[in-house]
Amino acid sequence: MTPEAARPQRTDIPSQHKDGPPRETDTPPRRTGTSAARNPEVPQRVTSLELFFDLVFVYTLTQLTVVIAHDLTWATAGRVALVFVVLYWMYSAYAYLTNQVPPDRPSRRLLMLCGMGAFLICALSIPHVFDPDSNAGVVFGLGFLLVVVVHSVLYTRSHGRDVIWYAVPNSLAALAVTAAGLCTGPLADGLWILAIVLQFLTPRLAEYGPARRSGRSTSELRIQMGELHPGHFVERHGLLLIVSFGESVIAIGVGIGDLPFTASVFTGVFLALTLAGALWWTYFVRDEGGAEHAFAATPPDRRWWLAMTAYYYAFLPMLLGVAFLAAGIKKSLGHIGEHLHTGPALALAGGVALFLVGDVAFRAAMRLFPVGYRAAAVPVVLATALLGVHVSALAQLLALVVVLVSMLAAEARWSPCARRAVTPEELTS
Repeated sequence: MTPEAARPQRTDIPSQHKDGPPRETDTPPRRTGTSAARNPEVPQRVTSLELFFDLVFVYTLTQLTVVIAHDLTWATAGRVALVFVVLYWMYSAYAYLTNQVPPDRPSRRLLMLCGMGAFLICALSIPHVFDPDSNAGVVFGLGFLLVVVVHSVLYTRSHGRDVIWYAVPNSLAALAVTAAGLCTGPLADGLWILAIVLQFLTPRLAEYGPARRSGRSTSELRIQMGELHPGHFVERHGLLLIVSFGESVIAIGVGIGDLPFTASVFTGVFLALTLAGALWWTYFVRDEGGAEHAFAATPPDRRWWLAMTAYYYAFLPMLLGVAFLAAGIKKSLGHIGEHLHTGPALALAGGVALFLVGDVAFRAAMRLFPVGYRAAAVPVVLATALLGVHVSALAQLLALVVVLVSMLAAEARWSPCARRAVTPEELTS
């Protein structure tokens, strides 16, 4: 299947090209000034190179799933969260970058491929990144530093010298992660937390630093940073999420291994796939389209922080939830008719709950309503862990599917907003 076939087709935005939608090979008009972003009114699609980039990045999520499944403990879960928060920060930076600086020229494509290679180095070192007897932690840090350097070079094309306000804190974060590879225990964990703090400070530095240096107002900087193509930005993150769902499908195959094809195994496989499908339905059936309308209706000076809130802070638990769910499926399908240990049961329930928490936060940021049904489902989902521990993995999977299907059915039945199209005015009022 080609990337174009796998990519969801956009029919709600008219093309500006006479002969069809914009192609990856189209050359944009040259722009003057510090911003290289195209006119946000002109549709921009995700390129095949960006999708390739996402496939490489999702391998980091695959590796984190392996780590979780190998050691289902609270300590491992916490460290997996630290690693993914750091990695996803730079993925988001690249997604924002290619929205303003599309990879439509050889030099940009080559740099993007270098960034992919750097992410692959990080992914390969993840299983032993906290192992004191391995150099994987240092390798991860150096790979991550390369990720930052490549991003900074590309970023000069859209923000010129302002890149220093991104490059310096991101580089310091990468050096903190590298130093963590030389340490063990709480000190290593503390350096990872320091890296996250530096990353979270970056948006504020980018917003106020150039204003003091060049005399520009913060509102002007917000408008410049908010020059985003809504359709491209929403589509890019949707593709990342759909590719990450593939991890759940892979987990089904790994989970059953060489088990005989019995009725209980087939039932477990069907329920696991239905569970992933229900999560797909939760976001893609209405959230994605509504998010694009809300994004487009948001003024540029507010769009920057909306992107941060919805597609970084809210998407983090959604993607982490997919990883924990995949780990739970791997550990559960091989014991489908048996009582589960606490770890796999919590991974199943916690993964779905994390996804719903992130989706509730996403909907709240985008003003997509209602959120009550999904918020109410979170504690019920967590309670299904008791079924896994005291009854069986099959019972917990069935309960999770029932909860999600009931949530979606109730929302569609009793929510007026879910039964009709929502106008941009309603989304932003």
